Amino acid sequence: MAFKPNYNQQRAERNRAAQAKKDAKQQEREAAVARRKAGQSAQDPSTQDGAAPDQTAAATTPDAGISPADMPSGS
Repeated sequence: MAFKPNYNQQRAERNRAAQAKKDAKQQEREAAVARRKAGQSAQDPSTQDGAAPDQTAAATTPDAGISPADMPSGS
C-alpha cells in the first residue's frame, strides 16, 4: 500500500528550497555589489571619501596653456 501524502512535509520541503534559492540569489547580489565597490575604489581612490577630484591632471597635459591662436595650422 502506498504512503499517505504528508502535505506539511512537502510544504516545508518547498519552503526550504525556495529559501535556499532566495539566499543564493541574495549572496550573488552582495558579491556583485562588492565587486562594483572594489572596482570603483581601484579606479578612482581620490573620490572615495567624497573629496573633489584633483585638477592637477588638466595642467599636466601637453597642450595645457596653449591658446587656439598659438596652434599651428593643419593645412
